[in-house]
Order: sequence, then C-alpha cells, then structure tokens
Amino acid sequence: MKKLSLRTRVLTGTVAAAAIAGTFGVVSANAAAPAAAPAAVKADAANKNLMQSTHLTVEAATKAARATLEAAEKENQRVSVAVVDRNGNTVVTLRGDGAGPQSYESAVKKAYTAVSWNAPTSELVKRLQNAPTLKDIPGTLFLGGGAPVTAKGAPIAGIGVAGAPSGDLDEKFARAGVAALGR
Repeated sequence: MKKLSLRTRVLTGTVAAAAIAGTFGVVSANAAAPAAAPAAVKADAANKNLMQSTHLTVEAATKAARATLEAAEKENQRVSVAVVDRNGNTVVTLRGDGAGPQSYESAVKKAYTAVSWNAPTSELVKRLQNAPTLKDIPGTLFLGGGAPVTAKGAPIAGIGVAGAPSGDLDEKFARAGVAALGR
C-alpha cells in the first residue's frame, strides 16, 4: 500500500471531519428545533412575560400626516408634520411647500412630547409653571402643536405640527390629522 503524503492525509481528515460534524449538526438542529420553540412560547404565555402594543400602520400615519398638511394648506399655512409611534420613533414626516427649515425638527419634537405624556402639547405648556425643568427632558418641545393619538385610552402615536404663526394653529392642524384616523 502506498503511503499518503502529509498534505493528502490532512486534507482527507478535514473533509471527513466536516462531513461528520455537518451530519450531526443537521440531525441535532432538526431534532431540537420543533421541541424548543413551542416550549418557549408556552412558558412565556403561562408566565405572562409577553406584552402587546398597538401601533399605527405606515398607511394610517401617512393618511393622518396628509390630512394635517391639507388642513394647514386650506388656511395658507406652510408647515411641517411629523407622526411618531408609541415609542417616539418617527414614522412619517411631510414638509409642506415653503415650510421653514426649523419646522421639521420642531414637528418631530412636538409629536414625541404629545405621545410621551398622552396630552396635547398646549396643555403640557401649562405644566411648566409648576415643573419648569420638564422642558429640559431631551427630545421634547413644550409648545402648542402636538396631539396624541390614542386607542382604548392608551397613546399609540403623536402628531406634531410646526411652522404656523401660533401653536394654537399648529395644534388645530394636528387635531385634524387625529380626526382623519377616525374616518
């Protein structure tokens, strides 16, 4: 029998080891996967470790943002609109024609503030009299123009508007966006 070179023996051994490991890995993965997944779900359900939350779809957020922008345009106002989800993440932003450069960021912050406190930002401005340091919370803006979107009494989104001459107008347009979700 011919003696194999060191290179041939190493190569043959590597291929054999990979084939054996691959076979056992596939068998182990296939055997373990069905049993592990249902047990994990069952344990979470039994222990109440799962939490569900409601979020607007992108389509609903876009519908609300468009309704908001249309309400502002009817009154010849140039605004930006932002819709954020329950966690404060921006879902949709629209910058109306001619809206100022500061309005985009302000709209996002107003929406974030409205959903964070589940209240219109005009109401939150009043709270600053008793707690002036609220305005120091990062990402918030305590000016009129933000409105929360709720489902079953819980906040699920916020709509923020910025760019009109007053916070009252901004908030009026944000409420138009909230109302569009009910149609």
